[in-house]
Amino acid sequence: MLAMSFNDATARLWELRNEIWQAMIDTFVMLGISTVAAIIIGGLFGVFLFLTSDKQLLQNKSFYALLGGITNFMRAFPFVILMIAMTPFTKSLIGTSIGPIAASLVLALAGSFYFARLVEQNLREVPRGIVEATESMGATPFTIIKVLLTEARSGLVLSVTILCISLLSYSAAAGMIGGGGLGDLAIRYGYYRYQTEVMIFIVIMLSIMVIGIQGIGNLLAAKLDKR
Repeated sequence: MLAMSFNDATARLWELRNEIWQAMIDTFVMLGISTVAAIIIGGLFGVFLFLTSDKQLLQNKSFYALLGGITNFMRAFPFVILMIAMTPFTKSLIGTSIGPIAASLVLALAGSFYFARLVEQNLREVPRGIVEATESMGATPFTIIKVLLTEARSGLVLSVTILCISLLSYSAAAGMIGGGGLGDLAIRYGYYRYQTEVMIFIVIMLSIMVIGIQGIGNLLAAKLDKR
């Protein structure tokens, strides 16, 4: 009977192969767009957070407090509520509030502030002596930032890895309110139609993706770590 149940589950999954494939594509679209956008926006935000903090190149307590307050507020915002709140914005911008592209905008916003704090933390781990040595040679602010990012590259890769995994988790949650992807498929078939095999299969797929992303991130970080 167990063999029959397994065969039935396999047959049902095979019937859904086109939808599973499309859900995977939607998930990768959301993950790709949001990760790139979060790295760019969050990276810039994180650099400014670090540079305006105490005893840094552009020290400005008021500006740092403002940036830090915005970052903390957005990080504390529940993702599902943020997605609902951004519905008018995404609809006015791309003409729809559902689907992977609309979800990507919300994912990018949520991920940007999360990544900003990771970038700030990575830059703080760079020895102060390296920055002072660079400044003593008359380096421009741009050069100093470049040196900081170079020295922090291993930690930044791990931070990107954490960001990517977090956004993958958020993308699954986006399926609850029309974001599409594997999360949407798991809810429609695994939850509403009581097809447990679909839920288990998607959980396994997401777990494999997380393991793969973490493994690649660890490998790259180890190669870039010159300590």
